[in-house]
Amino acid sequence: MIGALRLAWIDGYQQFSPRERRSAPAVIVAIDESSLERLGQWPWPRTQIARLIDKLREARPAAIGVDILFSEADRLSPEWLAASLAEADSQLAARLKRLPRHDAVLARAIGAAPVALGIAGLEAGPEVPATLTPSLQRGTDVRESLRHYAAALRSLPEIDAAARGHGLLSADTEGGIVRRMPMVARVGSTPVLPLSLETLRVASGEPLFFVHGGSAGAEAVGIGDVMVPTQPDGRLWVHYTHHDAGRFISAADVLSGEVETDRLERKLVLVGVTGLGLVDYPTTALGERMPGIEIHAQVLENVFDGSLLMRPRWASWVEGAVLLVAGAIVIGVVCRLSPGLSVSLLVLLLAVLGTAGFAAYMGLGLLFDASVPGAAIAFLFAAMLAQTLAESNAQREALRERLHREREAAARLAGELDAARRIQVGILPRPEKVFPAERRFEIAASMEPAREVGGDLYDFFMLDAGRLFFLVGDVSGKGLPASIFMAVSKALCKSAALRRGQRIDQFLREANVEIARENPESLFVTVFAGILDTRSGRLEYCNAGHEPPFVLAPDGQVTRLDGGGGPPLCVLDGFSYSAAEHAMTRQEILLVISDGVTEAMNPEGELYGARRLLRATERARHAGSPATFVGAVRADVAKFVAGAEAADDLTLLAMRWNGPAA
Repeated sequence: MIGALRLAWIDGYQQFSPRERRSAPAVIVAIDESSLERLGQWPWPRTQIARLIDKLREARPAAIGVDILFSEADRLSPEWLAASLAEADSQLAARLKRLPRHDAVLARAIGAAPVALGIAGLEAGPEVPATLTPSLQRGTDVRESLRHYAAALRSLPEIDAAARGHGLLSADTEGGIVRRMPMVARVGSTPVLPLSLETLRVASGEPLFFVHGGSAGAEAVGIGDVMVPTQPDGRLWVHYTHHDAGRFISAADVLSGEVETDRLERKLVLVGVTGLGLVDYPTTALGERMPGIEIHAQVLENVFDGSLLMRPRWASWVEGAVLLVAGAIVIGVVCRLSPGLSVSLLVLLLAVLGTAGFAAYMGLGLLFDASVPGAAIAFLFAAMLAQTLAESNAQREALRERLHREREAAARLAGELDAARRIQVGILPRPEKVFPAERRFEIAASMEPAREVGGDLYDFFMLDAGRLFFLVGDVSGKGLPASIFMAVSKALCKSAALRRGQRIDQFLREANVEIARENPESLFVTVFAGILDTRSGRLEYCNAGHEPPFVLAPDGQVTRLDGGGGPPLCVLDGFSYSAAEHAMTRQEILLVISDGVTEAMNPEGELYGARRLLRATERARHAGSPATFVGAVRADVAKFVAGAEAADDLTLLAMRWNGPAA
C-alpha cells in the first residue's frame, strides 16, 4: 500500500511536469505499420533485415542497436525451401542449396556495421557463455545487488557472434508501469549493459565498461568519460517525455532511399518492431503506452541531456524526519487552535511537503515522497480531531444536564438565558471589526431572536484575498435547542467552508454531512450561502431551502435569486446540491433575509409579506450604506408589527459590491 502510494506520487511529478526533449542523440528506425504494409508481413526474411542494416551502415551512424531477437533459423532461407522441394524438383532444390543462407547474409551485414544486438534476460536457463561485453569493477563489488537473470535468450550463434556488443532488452514493471530501467544488470555472473548504453559503448569504441560500487550498492556505470549515476540496484528512474513521432523513421523509407543521410549520420540508431499487434507497448510513468524501443531512446536522451532522476538512499530518512517534525507540530499545536485554524495548519503542512518535493524534482531531479508523510500527518490530525469531537460531545451532554437543573430555578434561568443571548449575539461577526478598511464591498447584518435566544445565524469572512464567503441560516425550532444547534451549525459551516473553499456546492454537501452527524434532535437548517469574487463581482451561490434573496440594481429594478440549491441541511443524506451564479454590477445590493421577516405578524394577525418588504427595499435603496439600508428595513418591519410578540427570529444581511479596489 505504501509502495503503491509512493510510486503514484512520484509518477505525479512527471505527469505534472514532463521532461522537455532537448537533444536527439538517438533515432528509431521502426518496422512500423507502413513498413509491413509496403514490404510484407512480419517476420521478414533475414536478407531484408540485412539490407536494412546495410542501408543504415551506408549512412555512417555512430552505432546501431537492434531490438530484435534472431533466436530461430530463418524458415524462408534457401536451405529450408530446398528441403521442402527435394522430392518435387530436385534440380531446383540443388540450386537453392547453392544460394547463400539468409542467416549468414545477416551475420555478414551485422559484422560489417557497428551493431549492438539485444538479448532478453531469463529467470531460468543454461549458463551464459562468457561472450558478453567485459566490465571492470571499481570500488566495492556490487554484483550481488544488481538485478539478476539466470540466463539470456540470444540470437543464433552465427548472428550473435557477428555483433560488436550485446545489450539487455528486459525491464521489470511495477504495477504494470515501466518506471526504472537497469543501467547494469547481472546475467549469470556477468554484468550487462542495457541496449541503450551498449549502443553508446559500441559508438564510443570502448572495449569495456566499468561499474562503480559503494557500501550501499551500485553508484554509477561508466563508459569512457561518460558516467551514468544509478540506484543501488543498478537501475535508473526514466525521466519521460510524451511519445514523440519525431524520434521515428520508417524502415520502409530507409530501404527505399527516401531518408536523407544527415538524419542518421553520427546518430545512435535503434532498430525495432513497432507495428501494432506485434509488440506490447509498456505503460510509462506519464500514463501513456509507447514502444519499448522508444524507452531505450529516452534513456539515451536522459544521459545526453543530464536530465537524470534519482531517489537517494537517504531519502527515506529525510521523509521520516519530516514526518516526526510535522507530527510534533500537529500534536503540540492543533489541540490549542480552533477547528478552522487547525485545518489551515494541516493544509499548510501538506502544501509545504508537496511543494518541497516538487521543487526537489524540478530543480535537482531528486524524487522525494511527500505522500506517505502527508498521509500519516493527515491520519494523526484526524485522530486528534476525533478525540476533540468526543470531548466536545461530552461537554455538550454535560451542558444539557446542567441546563435541565437550572430550569428549576426561574430566576437563575432568566439570568442564564440573558447571558446566552449575549453570547449568541457576540459570536456573530461585526462588519466594522471583520472588514475595518474594506472598500471593494460593504456588508451589514442584523439578527433579532424571537425569544431570549434564537436559531437564526449568519456569517461572513474572506476565503482568500479576493473572495468573500457569507451565509444566512435558519434552524428549525425555537429557544435553547435551536440556539445551541445554531452555534454548532455556524462553527461546522465555517470549518467546511475553509476546507472546501473552492466551490459553494461542495461546501453545502460537506456541511450537510457534518451537521447531520451532530444532530441528536433531528433538527434541520435552511441556508443561503454565497461566494463573491470581489474583483469581478461574480457571485456563486447555493440555496438550501432558504428564502430566495433580493437583488436591488442601482436603477431601481428588484429581482430575486431563485436558482441553485436543494432541500435544507440534515433533511436528505448525501444530497448533491447545485450552484448558480449571478454577475453583480457596481453598487448593486444583495439582501438575504430569514422567513421571520416576511412572516412577521401585527396585532391583527396580518403577515408582513414579500410585497411590503419589496416596497420597503425600494424606499431604502438610496440609503448611504448597507447598514443604513438594513436599519430602514428593520424599522419598517417594527412599525408594522407595532409591538406584537415576535413569532420567529428576524435576520437580515445586506451586501453591496462597490467594484474592485483601485
